[in-house]
Amino acid sequence: MPMSKTKELFCTFFKIGAFTFGGGYVIVTLMKTKFVDQYHWIDEEEMLDLVAIAQSCPGAIAVNGAIVVGYKLAGLTGVLCSVIATVIPPFVILSAISFCYAAFRSNLIVGWMLNGMQSGVGAVIMEVSFSMASGIVKEKQYLSIFIMAAAFIANYFYKVSAIVLILICIALGVVLTLYREKKAKKNDRNTSQDNAQKGGAL
Repeated sequence: MPMSKTKELFCTFFKIGAFTFGGGYVIVTLMKTKFVDQYHWIDEEEMLDLVAIAQSCPGAIAVNGAIVVGYKLAGLTGVLCSVIATVIPPFVILSAISFCYAAFRSNLIVGWMLNGMQSGVGAVIMEVSFSMASGIVKEKQYLSIFIMAAAFIANYFYKVSAIVLILICIALGVVLTLYREKKAKKNDRNTSQDNAQKGGAL
């Protein structure tokens, strides 16, 4: 991997680590903006797959996202660069805050800032959710649309655990993938037989 790309990977995840306020899901928007929209290093469908892997594994989604994207783009070197860059900013900031925690806890201005950041974070998460969901809708993946809607309803209205939903979606994904591969092989076999019959007729 070129040094310039490695440097860009480190700088990007450093910025992500420094500005991922309000929860790890914000990293999804920032990664999509950089790696899909700006650099075109990853396509949107693959980005969805990487996010699904990061979400389904234990640990912070910001670190998991850095691992899967870093490995995809640069192997183990990319993993080290991405994880270190993601961890440094919160480590430094939280270390500084811990020394004056009492002052931060009771400071009215800090409270207002946190409330404002929560609103911004909500907007960012809505934007990336809409953007990725609209891609599935445009491609007319009806089964994926149904699964997405069912998972939302189950989680929001019936409070089904996210872990349970992820496991169910993984199982469905495996079944669908195996079915599609089997169907594709069958179509290829039929095509080969048709071509052989046409060749024999000639």
